[in-house]
Amino acid sequence: MKNIEMKLDGNILTITMDITKNFGPSSTGKTTIIASTEGNVSAPGNDEIRIGVNVYKKK
Repeated sequence: MKNIEMKLDGNILTITMDITKNFGPSSTGKTTIIASTEGNVSAPGNDEIRIGVNVYKKK
């Protein structure tokens, strides 16, 4: 994962990311990637729940 931290506390999932980061252009080049799970990943400690997050900004 790029710049994403996840924490599961009981039934509450918290996702934290620093929106000042820059991981370069997206594959199309239209946006700049700020954070990504780079596909679907399991929630911490729970393989039944899957999460996919992409955070980007326009160039």
